[in-house]
Amino acid sequence: MIKGEQVYEGKAKKVFKTDDPELFIVEYKDDATAFNGLKKGTIDQKGVINNRVSNHLMKMLEEKGIKTHLVKQLSDRETLVTRVEIVPIEVIVRNIAAGSLSKRLGLPEGTKMAETVLEYSYKSDELGDPMINDYHIFAMKLATRAELEQIAAMSMRINQILSDYLRDLNIELIDFKIEFGRTATGEIILADEISPDTCRFWDSVTHEKLDKDRFRRDMGHVEDAYKEILKRLTGE
Repeated sequence: MIKGEQVYEGKAKKVFKTDDPELFIVEYKDDATAFNGLKKGTIDQKGVINNRVSNHLMKMLEEKGIKTHLVKQLSDRETLVTRVEIVPIEVIVRNIAAGSLSKRLGLPEGTKMAETVLEYSYKSDELGDPMINDYHIFAMKLATRAELEQIAAMSMRINQILSDYLRDLNIELIDFKIEFGRTATGEIILADEISPDTCRFWDSVTHEKLDKDRFRRDMGHVEDAYKEILKRLTGE
């Protein structure tokens, strides 16, 4: 597989063309940002860990019937993925109140929700990823009704699979952000990543935070938390 020109660089990843027009290479970086890029830094080996964690979880989801962009891991930092057109909607799935939800609704962090909460944000760094609802999505033609129904159903299914899987590893899935893409044939599949960057992982016994909140809140031991997630998932 020949790595071609770079077509995108985000806060955490770079994307490159390959000699196959339907395949891209994603390269994970150690750069870390928070609060829509206002806080910046690096987390040692973050790119390596997130690449492996995301691939591990996506492979597990594939085995459970969730279609993803994952093709295969190429190196510690690089993964071959199916080329997709990213649907410009960030989907946030919340099981327990934390972060912005706690602030917005005045719920103490750690409050278990009576039902899983599904939220949407407009994927726009310039606007700070503002929260939107179904009406905004249809008015802006970000997705069709059929696509959004599928995205919502897949998100809830992913939440159930991940929650059950992580529970056995003494990890509580507090909330997470995922993104979806359209393939060349118009199929909606899971894209982007699933990692300590995009999920809130708490130890189910001690409630210790094992995710990017340690970076956001200057809690220290950020690298150790990321390594702990990888260790629990892979045994390494």
